Amino acid sequence: MMEIATTDASAKPLLYIILGTTGSGRREVLADLIGGGLGTEARPVVLRSDNDGGEGIRWSLMAGGALAGGGGGGGEAVIDAEVPAGSTHVFFLTDGRANPVDQLEAIKPWAAAAGLEVARVITVVNCQLAERHPALLAWYDACIHFSDIALLHKREGVANKWMSDFQGRYRDQFYPCLFEMVKQGRVHNPVLILEPEARRMSHVFDEDEWAGISLEGVEFGTEDDEGDDSDEAPGKRKNSKNKGKGQGKTKTAGGKNDTAEDDDDGMDLPEVDPYFERHNGGRRVKQIPDIAQFLE
Repeated sequence: MMEIATTDASAKPLLYIILGTTGSGRREVLADLIGGGLGTEARPVVLRSDNDGGEGIRWSLMAGGALAGGGGGGGEAVIDAEVPAGSTHVFFLTDGRANPVDQLEAIKPWAAAAGLEVARVITVVNCQLAERHPALLAWYDACIHFSDIALLHKREGVANKWMSDFQGRYRDQFYPCLFEMVKQGRVHNPVLILEPEARRMSHVFDEDEWAGISLEGVEFGTEDDEGDDSDEAPGKRKNSKNKGKGQGKTKTAGGKNDTAEDDDDGMDLPEVDPYFERHNGGRRVKQIPDIAQFLE
């Protein structure tokens, strides 16, 4: 069987982010992925939340010098974790009782600072819990928006129609995310699951061409915004034939557009993920349920 492993010493360690609720069976799935999907030369490490038991290196979500616990509503939370030298594969188990969006927002800068390459984001779905609480569909919508793979676990006693409707919910919206079944804590092909191929709706963890460039307060417009100055030399006047899509429109830095159209200058400003957008007061535009309220 083909195995995945990092053999190039200069390659970045691969980061796998494992989303899901507490009690969804993520640990047994992770054990199967590591045991069946990595080569013998791989040096995997598991990072687990301070709020989660079990083996692995602990990580904390910090805000203002104190544990944020639920994720820091102000958007200033940072990940406090150290990846051991020589690690080839890093498996980051998120806090299954906290907001996954808050955690993903904090993971992005942490992963960049740690020199990690996000290989895949994986959501382990507790089908029994999701069927029992329809309100949790919005919670899983957020997770799967960021995910390359959704692993359907805890399926015992769940109606086939619910399983079909759940997958159809994302198929009908043309989500590229792959859906795979988990049986007795194991997946059919661990290598396929760990293949570092992006299949997620979100572009948060894509290569950032704007990295290191500050555009705070910058506004992009067109020369036509200045109006027609009669004193301007004819040779320097804007040709009216150049007016078209995007002329006279502005786009501000931070991903918020004054119009839905792009500028003619071809400048693609950094995109703000819809789940990361916030109102002026700091509250997220897209809200999801508090998962802790649905867990025993």
